[in-house]
Amino acid sequence: MIRGFICLFGLLLLQGCSAIKLGYQQLPTLSYWWLDSAISFNDTQTDRAKEALNSVYRWHRQQELVAYLDLLQRGSELSQTSVQASQVCSVQADILNKMDRAMRVAITQAAPVVQMLGPRQLSHLARHQDSKNEDWDKEWLQGSDTERLARRLDKTLERYKSFYGELSAAQVALVKTQLSQSAWTPEWGRQERRRREQDLLSTLRQLAQSNAPTEQAEAALWGVWQRWFMPPDPAGSALVQKMTQQNCDNMAQLHNTTSPEQRQRVARALRGYDRDIRDLLKP
Repeated sequence: MIRGFICLFGLLLLQGCSAIKLGYQQLPTLSYWWLDSAISFNDTQTDRAKEALNSVYRWHRQQELVAYLDLLQRGSELSQTSVQASQVCSVQADILNKMDRAMRVAITQAAPVVQMLGPRQLSHLARHQDSKNEDWDKEWLQGSDTERLARRLDKTLERYKSFYGELSAAQVALVKTQLSQSAWTPEWGRQERRRREQDLLSTLRQLAQSNAPTEQAEAALWGVWQRWFMPPDPAGSALVQKMTQQNCDNMAQLHNTTSPEQRQRVARALRGYDRDIRDLLKP
């Protein structure tokens, strides 16, 4: 259940969506479909899950959505100038803070539903994870190092192009160099993916068996969320911090090579997001 809420609020961060207003309005329904495919709710759980998702959505729309206007304004201002890696990291930190606030509310709603899950749902979730992991392995682990890098480059360029448009040959070469020097590896990604999944599944099983008070269930789910982005072991934590800094460095380095036309394209995209959010905020 908690992973579904994580996906829900990942979508709310406006990453890679070209129809924010439409997508946002459909989030409770889309999130329920995703959750049900992973967990397979019974009738009672279905009603509670839909109620929980709608409650989180209402809270976010009424209390939290306006904060994204400030974030978009900051992004728009930064997009028109050269930036420092520290500025990129600052924006990322603000996004994570917003995610934390949203997850606090989501966990409060999710905990009673999580406590209703039984062995059948947890077995279904485990099989769902296995199936998705097979797909992930095929996408990221197959082929030579050169082929893996090429796939990573294609996906990274696709994300950049959604904001900047076509990149120059020099910019493509820069991104390729950045990826080749990245601390992230497919092997580590696979290991980390499975760590998160086992952490989630283990926590859900413990809650299903313990009849813990709601407050204890919420604390356990919050622990899963905290460990989701930051491994609990020192080596894993240090590696994530290194990758985070590399990401800020890389983003700043690429942005500082962009042309006035590319920066204007970013500004237009952000203005479109701003209009969508203002429409959503109307009574």
